[in-house]
Amino acid sequence: MPFMIETFDKPGTLALRAATRPAHLAFLTAHAHLLIACGGKLDDDGQPLGGGLYIVALESRGEAEAFLAADPLAQAELFARVEITRWREGYVDGVCRLPVEG
Repeated sequence: MPFMIETFDKPGTLALRAATRPAHLAFLTAHAHLLIACGGKLDDDGQPLGGGLYIVALESRGEAEAFLAADPLAQAELFARVEITRWREGYVDGVCRLPVEG
C-alpha cells in the first residue's frame, strides 16, 4: 500500500528550493518507477507555497522515510515539517483501484 509524503518548507527558503530544484528533479527522474504522483504546493494564484506532496509506491514507513531522506531537498534541510501517511489508492487517473465487492 502506498505512502503519501507531505512536506512543509521552512520560512524564507524559496531561494534554497530553487537552487536545489535541478538535483531534486534528477532524483525524481531516477525514482519515477516509484512515483504515483508528486508535485509542489501552490497558492491560489499559482505561486510556490513552500512544500510538496509525493505519493509513492513503497511497502513500509521505513522505505518512505529512506526515500525522502535521499531527496536533495531533504538533504538541503529545506523542510520544517514532514508528514508520512499510508494511502489507499481509490481513483488514479480516473480509474477505480478499489477492490470490487461481490
